[in-house]
Amino acid sequence: MILLIDDQRDLLLANGRQRDVDHVPVVKFFNPLGEGVWLATELDADGDTLFGLADIGYPELGNFSLEELTSIRLPFGMGIERDILFTGDFPISVWAEAAREAGGIRAAERILHRAAQPPRDGG
Repeated sequence: MILLIDDQRDLLLANGRQRDVDHVPVVKFFNPLGEGVWLATELDADGDTLFGLADIGYPELGNFSLEELTSIRLPFGMGIERDILFTGDFPISVWAEAAREAGGIRAAERILHRAAQPPRDGG
């Protein structure tokens, strides 16, 4: 699977030129067989260094390598994948706080998804 499509790469690069902004994640990568979720908000001009929220046991803001994600080989010929249905919806600071409180990005995603839903009419 191609981890970044051109539109995502362009937006990540543009965000990378605006470091002082609390960006909404552009793309979510995940390990389909276990632990490992990454939300990327920015890409350096080097085309490899991403910034965002990484969760490989504990969610942390920081840099990670697109090349390294691409090179990970999992059982059954699988690799790290891009969540094609992901929508960031919230700034990375909200994701980071929710992930720390919930214990990880996957748990935070469920919580934030519910928070983004319009309230149901009780009648």
